[in-house]
Amino acid sequence: MNEHQEEISEARLHFFERQEIALEHIPASGYILDIGGGGEGIIGQLEGERVIAIDTSERELAEAPAGPLKIIMDATNLHFLDGAFEVVTAFFTLMYIPEAEHAQVFTEMFRVLAPGGRCLLWDVACPPRTDLEQDILVLPLTVKLPDAEIATGYGARWPEAGRGIEHYVMLAEAAGFEVAARSMQGRVITLELRKPQQETE
Repeated sequence: MNEHQEEISEARLHFFERQEIALEHIPASGYILDIGGGGEGIIGQLEGERVIAIDTSERELAEAPAGPLKIIMDATNLHFLDGAFEVVTAFFTLMYIPEAEHAQVFTEMFRVLAPGGRCLLWDVACPPRTDLEQDILVLPLTVKLPDAEIATGYGARWPEAGRGIEHYVMLAEAAGFEVAARSMQGRVITLELRKPQQETE
């Protein structure tokens, strides 16, 4: 829950209430591309060798449980062919990526998805920051997998203006996605995005 092993004082941390989410297996005929799959590697734990996990941090990838193919890669420049994947996931990843880069990440996820493919996204909704000292948000999280339960948490810099589901919906639609499903449960944002079978001109 720390940022790149930086020393962070307790006074800077704002803890949200613990959230709980349940994940089911993800149908896909080929590999699943997991954006930011280092660290806990939740999607890798869920789907194992069916996952290609990318992360900019070699250390985070090394710490992730065995199973997925792990590749050091930046989500703003995915080294995969157009339409290479049926499913792309981003499990509490965008909160760590600078907001100025979010649009490019959505563009790249859209590009590497096959027509009709799905992007599954989970992230944290945070209100505007009111305490100038508390600039790090922490979301304690219990993740229920079909055969395991994982108690974890995600901490990142708190955007001053806050960030909610509409931020991600706007970027997704601008990249060409259709929003198939969206939900907000507590602080947890869940989106299912689809790449149209035929891209509009």
